[in-house]
Amino acid sequence: MSMIRDLRAVVRPSSRVSLRKESGPYDTTRDPATTTAVVDCAVYRDGRRLVTEGGQLTPQEAMRLVRRDGGFVWIGLHEPNEAEFAGIAAEFGLHPLAVEDAVQAHQRPKLERYDDSLFTVFKTIHYVDKNRLTSSSEVVETGEVMCFTGRDFFITVRHGGQGSLRALRHRLQDDPELLAKGPSAVLHAIADHVVDGYIAVADAVQDDIDEVETQVFSPGRKGTPRGTDAGQIYQLKREVLEFKRAVAPLLRPMQLLSERPMRLVDPEIQKYFRDVADHVARVQEQVIGFDELLNSILQANLAQASVAQNEDMRKITSWAAIIAVPTMVCGVYGMNFDYMPETHWKYGYPLVLSVTVAICLGIHRTLKRNGWL
Repeated sequence: MSMIRDLRAVVRPSSRVSLRKESGPYDTTRDPATTTAVVDCAVYRDGRRLVTEGGQLTPQEAMRLVRRDGGFVWIGLHEPNEAEFAGIAAEFGLHPLAVEDAVQAHQRPKLERYDDSLFTVFKTIHYVDKNRLTSSSEVVETGEVMCFTGRDFFITVRHGGQGSLRALRHRLQDDPELLAKGPSAVLHAIADHVVDGYIAVADAVQDDIDEVETQVFSPGRKGTPRGTDAGQIYQLKREVLEFKRAVAPLLRPMQLLSERPMRLVDPEIQKYFRDVADHVARVQEQVIGFDELLNSILQANLAQASVAQNEDMRKITSWAAIIAVPTMVCGVYGMNFDYMPETHWKYGYPLVLSVTVAICLGIHRTLKRNGWL
């Protein structure tokens, strides 16, 4: 039971604990120079990784060792094609529908149960650092981790450049007591690792939304709100929608793993899926809140733009009214009539000019007092 109490510390290590250098024979990123999608294949017996003299095992060799001496095999693949995955699928008896989903990718998060295995799909989310948010900024990047869980095997298939499991494998190998629980312990560790990533991304997206909200409601000239580019808000809303598509479908699979007894999931490990489900629910509520808040910010920004346009139109109209007075007077006295008042009077010109200026000043004062200027 002490191992179970320390499960959280293993999956989520303290920032004060120095992790082993993330390099070595079991990297989880496919080398473009290689012709195989297998980036790691190892046998674990009593929670410890078996070291073989011939280097990394092939999946077939690893499975023969497991069937002969016990333990389980953990195989990591990165973006395999159909031909590369066919041999592994045949060796472990994977269901054709699950194999097709694993190869094609672009699947929604889900949990599917087959006769001898569980097939789980996770969407990984990575926050993209940037100097400032623009209308074309990419806020999140997504990837996929697909897991096949069997009685004596665990297979991960990764798609995309994000969601590396290298550090997680290191941490699990540092706790043999946990790995001794079998493939279900690895499944929980990956689920917890992915959801922890969601929490970190949600915090970063919250900062971006706060920044946009500040820009929208920060005062501009003369204390009026200056607003922001609607394209920034719309782009952020699209990224939040992508985040929502990764989080929302995952809640039900985590609830199933925590509530329904499954023969491929260790009972002591199963209870910890409740914590993962709770965190998914929390992030889902945050993302829904982000979407609603961005809708409000977008509406407020559009309203401010409309108010600013109305303000500009009122100013233009006010100046047009002022300019209309001298235009009218000049139009009247520009007519070519011989008999017009004040045309031959000595003080006619200064009088008309003074009256025109007085009327213009009066109109300007009235409009300014009413807030039009």
